[in-house]
Amino acid sequence: MTLHKALLSLLPFLILACSDNPAPVEIQEPTPGIEKSFKRGISYNLTHPDDLEALKNGVSWWYNWYYSTSAPSGYYDDYEMEFIPMLWGGNTSENDIFQVKNFILDHPEVEYLLVMNEPNLTDQANRTPAQAALDWLIYERVKTELANEGRPIYLVGPAMNWGDMTNYWDPVVWLDAFYAAFRNNQGRDPDIDYLAFHWYDYGLESQLNSLEKFGKQIWITEMANWNSTVDSYAKQLQQMLEMVAICEERDDVFRYAWFIGRGSYPDNNYTYLFEPNLGDLNDLGNAYINLPYSE
Repeated sequence: MTLHKALLSLLPFLILACSDNPAPVEIQEPTPGIEKSFKRGISYNLTHPDDLEALKNGVSWWYNWYYSTSAPSGYYDDYEMEFIPMLWGGNTSENDIFQVKNFILDHPEVEYLLVMNEPNLTDQANRTPAQAALDWLIYERVKTELANEGRPIYLVGPAMNWGDMTNYWDPVVWLDAFYAAFRNNQGRDPDIDYLAFHWYDYGLESQLNSLEKFGKQIWITEMANWNSTVDSYAKQLQQMLEMVAICEERDDVFRYAWFIGRGSYPDNNYTYLFEPNLGDLNDLGNAYINLPYSE
């Protein structure tokens, strides 16, 4: 049985967990050296030990759109969850560079640096391909300086979405122009170790297929389904099952992160994994940490 079929076979039982009269979802007991998906993460600012404890049996990593975390010290050893730092925009300052390098040097488990969040959205990083081609030299500089200090890291980005930038709303069009601008300026391709991508609709598989041309493994650093037809946790759960199955089965998906832990209530998009109380997963959250994964 494929992982996708295995996930779908669980659907009737998991949907009950997100219904008005939920059945309990069995929680895996922790084991020394927790067995869980290396790929599975969450895009959310985790800061409290209760939330980390609740997620540790099924989530391996998280990020918070920033270059450091206020999570309790020892989180990597205590919860076996890796924090991934990020340089969010194109206006990276010398202080940003100093801070992110120090964080990475102080955390030997960190191997990746996320960069440039949604450059083709004008209320996010908001960088044209030409601007981003210059920005990328800064990220390469950070990578080189860390390597010179004995800490090689991998660059993950840009984190693309469907945007609102004139002429560049399509992430593939933006990336094509970015690559072209960088080649024109530097006479080579940008040093990109992994591409990043966000997805909030149906059709994840076809969108991943459209990125194959760039020859990179993908981090889906935000995913859920915000389509207006997804109007209940039960429907969101079905989307979670399908999206997680795709991510776990595809070799070109290196990691993925569900958006989001919690936010303001009510949860109009039906995507939160937590109840308002710290450490209290809702049924969608319990499902997420217990879904099957590929070895």
